[in-house]
Amino acid sequence: MFLASLRTSAGAVTPLGRRTFSVAARSTAGLAPLDASTLTIERDSVSRKPPPKEELVFGKTFTPHMLEVDWSVDHGWKSPRIVPYQNLPMSPAAMCLHYGLECFEGMKAYKDDEGATRLFRPDCNMARLNDSLERLHMPDFDGEALIECMKELLKVDADWIPEGEGYSMYLRPTAIATDPFLGVASCSEVKLFVIMSPVGPYYAEGFAPVKLYADTENVRAWPGGVGNAKVGGNYGPTIGPAAAAQAKGCAQVLWLFEDPNDGEHYATEVGAMNIFFAIEKPEGGLELCTAPLSKGDILPGVTRRSILELARGMGDVEVSEREVSMSELLTARDEGRLREAFGAGTAAVISPVKSILYKGEDIDFPTGEDIGPLAKRMWDQLLGIQYGRIEHEWSVPVEADEAPAAASNYRREVIASAPACAGRPALPWPLAFGAALRVAGATRELKAMAHASDQREQFHNGAVHDEAARSSGEGRGCAKARTWQIDIVLEKK
Repeated sequence: MFLASLRTSAGAVTPLGRRTFSVAARSTAGLAPLDASTLTIERDSVSRKPPPKEELVFGKTFTPHMLEVDWSVDHGWKSPRIVPYQNLPMSPAAMCLHYGLECFEGMKAYKDDEGATRLFRPDCNMARLNDSLERLHMPDFDGEALIECMKELLKVDADWIPEGEGYSMYLRPTAIATDPFLGVASCSEVKLFVIMSPVGPYYAEGFAPVKLYADTENVRAWPGGVGNAKVGGNYGPTIGPAAAAQAKGCAQVLWLFEDPNDGEHYATEVGAMNIFFAIEKPEGGLELCTAPLSKGDILPGVTRRSILELARGMGDVEVSEREVSMSELLTARDEGRLREAFGAGTAAVISPVKSILYKGEDIDFPTGEDIGPLAKRMWDQLLGIQYGRIEHEWSVPVEADEAPAAASNYRREVIASAPACAGRPALPWPLAFGAALRVAGATRELKAMAHASDQREQFHNGAVHDEAARSSGEGRGCAKARTWQIDIVLEKK
């Protein structure tokens, strides 16, 4: 499995810098794994064009297609499907609606200067999603397989990926427990789906450093809780405190944790982002600090991890994952050693901080209305990697000219087996292929374009009722008793 090399003993910190959970992992032995080679594609019958990229609002626009795959306790993961974007049919008794059995990820794909699509560190998002599933005692999945499926989804809606710096495609993988059951227990049915939203620059007119409200009353997370899992329950309760902070003239909440031993307030996160502080040490030298993952109350952000790794390679800044108290920030301010602060996350990448309101007192940063030099260095390197201007293993290309191996296996099987169900000989596998398979009365349709070397040929009227075909010996290999309409098109490239 994808995560086999990442698992460690309960409560330990993995090589990815994430803290594992002290909970019993759910066994999926003997059940079907998520298999990208069984992916099917149903294209939307209504062609839609994306809106002008200048009109995009974060999280408001969605592409025409989505990816979904179901899991059941008696089977495991079923075949993944790319289908038209649609509402989810769900019982009002679904467990995710009552007990918070849901988790999600946030990740982006970018168009580089050559028009190619790139994902940024998708393996880290898959590992974290599996960690969140484990915390909810939900089944894990093969991360590499889901990445391959998401690449196919990006290809299907490639025209919706906006180009230009600051523009990207936001992907939201989500897992929900769909059992119609009113009871607090392990789920037996899960839907894993991915929707996509084209987004524009977080700062449309340049950086806008924000003022934070250090909340001494509300607590986002605590040791032993679920702060290090990306579950919906971590986010809903923050909306009220965020509104209160805005009423005080602050853009976001700086979340604190009060140590019961010394009563000190320690900075943990900002809004839905990780927080970094650049402080000059008393003996000299710049230190970049962020809260550690060791207590389990901090989300192991992918951007957080990337900043730490980049900063450690700079050589001119000391990097520390340690607790930063509000008293330390006040002392550093009074001694002139406070340099800059910024939030880090997938949506904004870098969000500069200009001031913190703590117990009625402003802690101002010397960067003021501009981004700090260290944050700017991080910003430039991250965007360079994300848009492919800096060659780096974190930037994962979505190959447009040839399908991934898993998808190729799937497509080769469809082209070979569909004619067999219709009583025709199998077609040779072309370099780029296409098949449309219609299942009468069903909702799944497989569509693609086939390219042959020198001719265009169409095959029609390939209907066969496979239940009758089985009895006559002609339909072996057809999976269900349905009428299959097969249209196979070979077209010169």
